[in-house]
Amino acid sequence: MENTSAPISLLQIQSVRLKMTDERIFKFFLVVATYSIFIYLNCVMFVAVRSKTAFRETSRYILFAHILFNDILHLVTSMVLYIFNALYLEIIQAFCSLLALISTSTFTNEPLNLAVMSLERYIAVCFPLRHGELSTPERTFLALVVIWVLGTANMLTDILTVVFVEPSFFLHSGLCIREQLMKKSWQRNKEVAFSVLFFTLVAGVLLYTYVSITLEARSVSTDRSSAQKAMRTVLLHAAQLCLSLMTFLYTIFEVLMMSLPLDVFAQLRFVNYMVVLLLPRCLSPLIYGLRDQSFQLVFMYYFTYGTRSVKPAKPSSVGAM
Repeated sequence: MENTSAPISLLQIQSVRLKMTDERIFKFFLVVATYSIFIYLNCVMFVAVRSKTAFRETSRYILFAHILFNDILHLVTSMVLYIFNALYLEIIQAFCSLLALISTSTFTNEPLNLAVMSLERYIAVCFPLRHGELSTPERTFLALVVIWVLGTANMLTDILTVVFVEPSFFLHSGLCIREQLMKKSWQRNKEVAFSVLFFTLVAGVLLYTYVSITLEARSVSTDRSSAQKAMRTVLLHAAQLCLSLMTFLYTIFEVLMMSLPLDVFAQLRFVNYMVVLLLPRCLSPLIYGLRDQSFQLVFMYYFTYGTRSVKPAKPSSVGAM
C-alpha cells in the first residue's frame, strides 16, 4: 500500500474510540435531530416544487428541484455515515464505498448545479428572446446528466483504483472512513485537483454571469427590475458557493487540531462538525428557496399540511429566483 504519513495519521485520529458519556449521547442526538429537521424541510420543499406543472416545466425550478433532491441524498447518506461512525458500527466496505460515492458526488454536484442556475439567469436577462429556446426542460435535464457525470468522476476513480489494487478490500468489514480508499499517494493530489478545478470553474461562471448581467442592467433597453433580481440571485449563488467551500475547511481544521489533547480535540471536533460541515449545507437550499415568493406560497401550503390556501403559481422566465 503506497500511503503517505498524512492519510495514516488522519485515519488513526478518526478511528479513536471515545467512551459513550452523557455528553456524547446529547451531541449524538443533537446532530441526528439537526439532520432530520433539514431532511424533512428539504423533502417538503421538493414536494412543493414538484407539485405544480408550472414549476415542473420551468428550467430554474427544475434545477432547484434537483438541488433539493441532491441535498436530500447528501444529508441522508451523511447522517447514516455519522451514525455508523459515532456508534463505531463496522460495515462491509462495499456498502461503505457506495455511501461514500453518493455523499461525495452529491457534495460536488451542488456547486455545479449553482453554475448552471446562474447560466440560466444569464440567458434569461442577456438573451430574453432566445431564453425559451435555450432553457428548455430537455436541455435542463441534459445539463443535470452532465453534472452527475462530473460529480461522480472523482470518487469513481478512487473506487476503480481499489478494484485494481486491492479488490478484496470491499469484502472486509470496518469503520466507514473515506480515507480508506486512498491506496495511492496520487489519489490525494487528484482529489485536490478535482476540487480546485470544479470550484474555480463555478466561481468563474458566477463572476462572468454577474458581470454580464450587471452590464446588461445598465442598458436602456433592458428590464432593469428583472436584471436586478437576476443579479441578486447570482450573488446568492456566490454565497451558497462560499457555504460549500466551508466544507473543505473541515478536514484542514481537523488536521490542525490533531496535536491537541484528546479531550480538547473531541470538543473542538464536534464544534467543527456542526459549524463548518453540517449547518452551512443545511441552510443553503432553505435560504434560497424561501426567498422566491411564488414558491413560498406553495411551500407554506405543504408545510402546514394544507391548512393555508395557495394561489396558482405563475413563475416568469426572469423571476426572483
